[in-house]
Amino acid sequence: MNDLSLKITNEQKHIPFTPDAKNLSVSEKQRMADVSKQFESLLTSMMLKSMNQTTSGGMFGESNFGGDFFDSIFQFEIADKISKGTGFGVADQIYKRLTGENLSTEVLNPKLAPLKSLPKIEVTSNSVEIPSVQPSNQSLNRLGKYDEIINQASETYGVDKNIIKSVILAESSAKENAVSTANAKGLMQIIDSTAQYLGINNVFDPKENIMGGAKYLSQLLRKYNGDLKFALAGYNAGPGNVDKYNGIPPFTETQTYVKRVIGYLKNFEEPKNVL
Repeated sequence: MNDLSLKITNEQKHIPFTPDAKNLSVSEKQRMADVSKQFESLLTSMMLKSMNQTTSGGMFGESNFGGDFFDSIFQFEIADKISKGTGFGVADQIYKRLTGENLSTEVLNPKLAPLKSLPKIEVTSNSVEIPSVQPSNQSLNRLGKYDEIINQASETYGVDKNIIKSVILAESSAKENAVSTANAKGLMQIIDSTAQYLGINNVFDPKENIMGGAKYLSQLLRKYNGDLKFALAGYNAGPGNVDKYNGIPPFTETQTYVKRVIGYLKNFEEPKNVL
């Protein structure tokens, strides 16, 4: 067989591509992000299929009726979940090649996009009787990794950064992969239904989780006119229970939670001795 070679017959048609994100609208960026994610999902599905073929009988067994069909469905769903999460970085590279910028959380999740920063919320807590609580050094070290995200969430949703930090410590001890017995997930322990409402695709992504949690906290603070205790009780037990009892519900867990968050907040606000 003769060797094949690629010959460019018209060099004018092969103009170097120089991406410029400034000329792209938000909707165009979102479409490019979707295409990039879909390509990564397809590629991942092909990889899983190839890996599955090396095992005897596949995931569901070749002797089972429809086993090959269920294998395909399983591979597709796994690939889709992977691509919608952090993925393997393929979508990021494709998107960057198309637009010239990194694939951001705001492009993937318009609901979390800081289109307009909200004014800072004036907070009242009437917490003279609640003592300061010192977090552990380990949890503070973990928390420090997310300072940039916390500052962005604070500026975007008008919630004091120390309140966000205190909620993170009370909810998850700043462990991004934490899962509670109630299946609340991530740093600010968001359940699946709330994550869906907030537009969070990957609840274990620290930026998505913190931005979403801060958004929800902002909504609660505005609902209760800046009353921090009511907002925290709503975050823990749901605003429906706060409305039902016209205040902090008589649940031991919720009452302890409110005191713990405010205790952490007092610790952050106390003047620190500098040696």
